[in-house]
Amino acid sequence: MIFSSAIFVFGFLPLFLTAYYCVPKSARSVIILIGSYAFYGWWRIDYLVVVFGMSAISYLAAFVAYSAHTQAVKKWAVRLGVCFDLAVLGYFKYTMFLMSGLADLSVAMGGADITVPAIILPIGISFHTFQSISYIIDVARKDALPARNFIDFLAFGSLFPQLIAGPVLRYKDLADQFANRTHTAEKFLQGVARFAQGLAMKLLIADNVAPLADRVFDLAHPTAAESYLGAGAYSIQLLFDFAGYSAMAIGLGLMIGFRFVENFNAPYTSQSITEFWRRWHISLSLWLRDYLYLPLGGNRRGSVRTYMNLALTMVLGGLWHGANWTFILWGAWHGGWLAIERALGAKSKTSVWPALVAWPLTMGIVMVGWVMFRAATVTDAFIIYAGMVGSNGWALSSNFAWQIQPVEIAMLACGGLFSLCGRHLGTLARQTPEVLRVTSSFALMGLACVALLSQSHSPFLYFQF
Repeated sequence: MIFSSAIFVFGFLPLFLTAYYCVPKSARSVIILIGSYAFYGWWRIDYLVVVFGMSAISYLAAFVAYSAHTQAVKKWAVRLGVCFDLAVLGYFKYTMFLMSGLADLSVAMGGADITVPAIILPIGISFHTFQSISYIIDVARKDALPARNFIDFLAFGSLFPQLIAGPVLRYKDLADQFANRTHTAEKFLQGVARFAQGLAMKLLIADNVAPLADRVFDLAHPTAAESYLGAGAYSIQLLFDFAGYSAMAIGLGLMIGFRFVENFNAPYTSQSITEFWRRWHISLSLWLRDYLYLPLGGNRRGSVRTYMNLALTMVLGGLWHGANWTFILWGAWHGGWLAIERALGAKSKTSVWPALVAWPLTMGIVMVGWVMFRAATVTDAFIIYAGMVGSNGWALSSNFAWQIQPVEIAMLACGGLFSLCGRHLGTLARQTPEVLRVTSSFALMGLACVALLSQSHSPFLYFQF
């Protein structure tokens, strides 16, 4: 079940909200837990054991660390809890990658082939892992109190609005809301508006641009025009798919009284890669900073170590996205540029690049990175790169041009316009009268639902992570 499906919009969500608002406030965490497990179990009920097990071990590890009377006990509780979470993630996400590498090495050295096990990756496992780890560490550091009860923490660990594709939440930011959150008609309507916005971003823009990107990345010899068109299409698809999901998650949270962190802030208006990572997938950027970059030493051990820490953090961030060399190289690409910008003074400047080239240079770096991120293999990425430099000609080929649909170009243009004017549109929306905002939200929801009922299944891109 996904948010952009009829069964969710017209079935699961109304039933869940009815049950949620019909029970006393003291029972609402139980309803969230039941609803979230039902939502996740709709995909594979057996993998609920994984979600529950990680939550239970993380809860226990944090409790022991918080209650420990000695530093040794605290350290071992944290280590065992974090290692358990990472071991689960590692088994499901990286076993096939490592075994494939060993198999290739064995064959190359003249040895026997190694059978690679087929392991189904639990959707949302990466997000669940990061949230579990942050809870253990925050409680152990006493930056946060332990969850007031096990049910609240289980509900947090399986919170269906964001479980599958983020934002990456921290329990300490929601603890007070689990204990005491407000439910008002105004907040609920805000939630409906954000959900409608996200649904439209996904169904009207991302899904209409996706076929264009897919066709380009399937070409054996793309021209320069085709390569840049495909890279641009995927850049828009990914933004509106993922930011759309985040908007829907935030909207669903508001419907049940929660305020989640914002995850995107007009990233394609950035003037540097440093600024880009303050605007793109904000919850992940902050998590990597607080639980990886700073523990590695941050910028406290000299310039060279700072650059190494930035690069390593991004490489590991790339690996978090998936067990593929494409993600590792994508992370290294961004890590390298972050290190370069830090060397040029990015810590104290809005942009280190001259004003005339700051935005096009930043977007060029981002789009080159997205090619590697999107490609199935490194070889496939370099096919697109070869096209970008004109190896196969410059203009659109006749065999490709006839396949382009007007709606694809229209939605690509709309996506580009919205991504560049996002901050101004947000300001304009806040200045719009409440009645007009509500009316436009329901109109947007209507358009999205028409698109929803007229198209086939289309999962969110970030489900694979």
